[in-house]
Parts: sequence; C-alpha cells; structure tokens
Amino acid sequence: MLPVIALVGRPNVGKSTLFNRLTRRRDAIVVDVPGVTRDRHYGDGRLGARAYLVVDTGGLEPEAKTGIFAEMARQTEQAIAEADAVILLTDARAGLTAGDRAIAERLRRLKPRIWLAVNKSEGMAPEAAAAEFHELGLGAPAPISAAHGDGVAALIEAVLDEFPEARAEARVTEGDHPRVCVVGRPNVGKSTLVNALVGEERMIASDQPGTTRDSIEVPFERARRRYTLIDTAGLRRRGKQGEEVERYSIVKTLQAIEASNLAIVVLDALAGITEQDAHVAGYILERGRALTLAVNKWDAATQEQRERIKAELKWKLGFVGFADAHFVSAKQGKGLAVLMKSVDEAYAAAMAKLSTPRITRTLFAAVERQAPPRKGPIRPKLRYAHQGGMNPPLIVIHGTALQAVPDSYRRYLEGVFRKAFDLRGTPLRVELRTGRNPYVKRQRGA
Repeated sequence: MLPVIALVGRPNVGKSTLFNRLTRRRDAIVVDVPGVTRDRHYGDGRLGARAYLVVDTGGLEPEAKTGIFAEMARQTEQAIAEADAVILLTDARAGLTAGDRAIAERLRRLKPRIWLAVNKSEGMAPEAAAAEFHELGLGAPAPISAAHGDGVAALIEAVLDEFPEARAEARVTEGDHPRVCVVGRPNVGKSTLVNALVGEERMIASDQPGTTRDSIEVPFERARRRYTLIDTAGLRRRGKQGEEVERYSIVKTLQAIEASNLAIVVLDALAGITEQDAHVAGYILERGRALTLAVNKWDAATQEQRERIKAELKWKLGFVGFADAHFVSAKQGKGLAVLMKSVDEAYAAAMAKLSTPRITRTLFAAVERQAPPRKGPIRPKLRYAHQGGMNPPLIVIHGTALQAVPDSYRRYLEGVFRKAFDLRGTPLRVELRTGRNPYVKRQRGA
C-alpha cells in the first residue's frame, strides 16, 4: 500500500502550492485568497522510485463552530484520520500564530505521525525561519519553499523514511476505466450525488451555492468496476462570474470536462431547465464527450414540475437527444443504479471499436436508401468509410466531390451509424474527405 500524506495548516499558508509541486500537476487552485480549497483533494506523488498519495485539505480554523469553515475542518480531520503521515504547514513570513498553536494542539490529540514544515522561507536563513516554530514541540521544523521547491525533496524523503519502501506500483492508466465528470449549475446537488455514489461524505454538501470551488477527483468501485468521479464547481453564465476565485473554478471545471471520458449533467427538477443548463450541455457536446442527464430532486418535485421538465428535456436539450435522461434523488439514493448503467453504456459507446467492413456496408445501405443530393451538375460519391478515432467515435468517409454534401445529409449519416452501432450517450462525428483529382495537374499543364 502506498503511504498517504495529508497537508494540514491554516488557510493560505501554501498547502495547494505544495500539493501541486508534489504531484507535478496543477490540479489544485492556487490563489492568494484564504479558503479556496474546501474538500479533500487526492493526487499521486513520487520521489525517485518511491510513490505515495498526497491529500490537500482546506484551511483548518480551530475556532470555527458552524458554517463552511466548520465543514472544512471536518473534512480536514477526516483526511488526518485516513493519512499515514501529516505535514503541518506554517508560514515563515507570518511567523508563529495562535492558529498554528491551536492546530498543533489538535493534532496532538488526534495522534498522527506529524512533520512540521515552515513554508515561504525563501531568501531567509534556515535557522532564522524555523527558530520560533520549535515552540510547537513537534520536532525540528523543516524550512521549505513550496513555490520554488527549496527543501521539499528533503522533507518528503524524511517522511517516507518512516515507511517501508514504497516502490511505484502498477497504476491503472487513465484510459482503462471511466473518468466521469459531474457538472451542472450551482446548487443542483452535484456533491450530494458524488457522496451518494461513493457511499461516504467525501464532498461538502450545502444549500449555499458555490460551496465546491475546485474540481475534486474521487476514485471508487461499484459492482466490481472502477471509476474516477470528478466533482466540479457550478458553471454560471459569464455575466454571473463574480469573484476571481469563481473564475478559476470555472476554468478548472472546463479542464475537468476535457480530462474526462464522460459527463453527468445534473439538472434541478424544482428549478427546471435553464439557459445555463443548455450552455453546459453544449460545451460538453462541443468537446466531444459522452454524457448522461441526471434530473435531481425528483422526490421533491410536484406533478406539475415533473411534467414541465419532461417537456423541457425535449425542446431545450433536444440537441443532446442521444443522451439518456434519468430522474433521481441524490439525497435519498434513488435511481442511482440505473444512472450508472447508463454511464457504463455511454462509456462503452464512446470507446467502441467499429469494424471497417461493417462501417462501409452501413454507408452503402444508407446511400442506397437515400443518395446525397446533387449540387448543380455535381453528384457527390461516397466510396468507403472507416473509424478515425474514439471518445467520441469518428467515422471518416472517403469519396469525390464531398464538399458538396450538405449538413442535413451529414446528420442523416450520423443517425444511420448511431442506430447501426447502438451508440447511445456519445456524440458521433462524421468527417468527409474528398480524394485528390488526378486530372487537375494534367489539365493545368495542358
């Protein structure tokens, strides 16, 4: 088993910066504003051949009793309970604070293995940066700079020396199990849905919009199948993007969609389908990702609201009519099995390998049933087809004068191929490639 290292400390001491350096990625939002990280955020780290898991946590405010900071503290304590080691991060520029003392006292009660790191010590003499932090009684403080990397390798080496050699295990690559992005407007129940699917309270679920600000990856298994769920911040229209942190959150959501195979678009049965919902679905379609629709809060909807949203699915989201819609209650855990079955089917369709002979036979049958229209004296000729890619499936058709094929006929071919190969839940792209005319050069040379 890989050792798990949790990063703990006051808000804005550099935990997310250290997380990004250890994972060699930019998965955690780094902004000079306290309280940006709110949920547990997991990543893979490696020091030479030694691998480990690192957990970024929200800022720990020991005095918080209610509200979002109390929820953040609860998430942090859960991360500490899961971890094999805890790095308490402090700030050399701010010096030793009452908050640092309170967190150190709380850690002593929880009794994890603790390493003390003094961040932002670049440009300072190491002894001066660490001097006052000896007062915490947690061993020798390690002066580091998460932003510049100073002292970070030595710190992690000291932590890993306490554990058996953790060689890099055979990790499952991103392509061999579904990466499912959970997206939607703020406060539609995305985090509640993730918690219900995982079976534990991994995400802070609140009726306050904007609780989730980062994109959080959650690996889990269901019915002996592995998944990675990605909980995202709510997507608003451009005019609603107020503070700087929210703009970063939207960027992370769009990046999460790009990095996933499939998206669950969560809709609100009580509020109905809005323009923002259509924008979210449109962006997923534009990026070529498979999707399924989850109409949440179905248990609380009246009959009138249910009839309204069924109608809105047809005329507001008709452009993603290939996607299945499921009516669920994340809070009560209803409808989730059928939803995940749809996720499996959409993923299989997105990653399907299509037989070239069968694709070409399907093309010939489609042309025989309805030939492409003439454009003046030009009649396009579709000669053969093959698969050009996956996620989404791409079918490449070769022929002559295909530039004259109208969009309506391309959509007709998409429908034919979708039905022939049972491609539910995924966009399908048809690319037309016209062969080079061998007589063009001869005519020009005449």
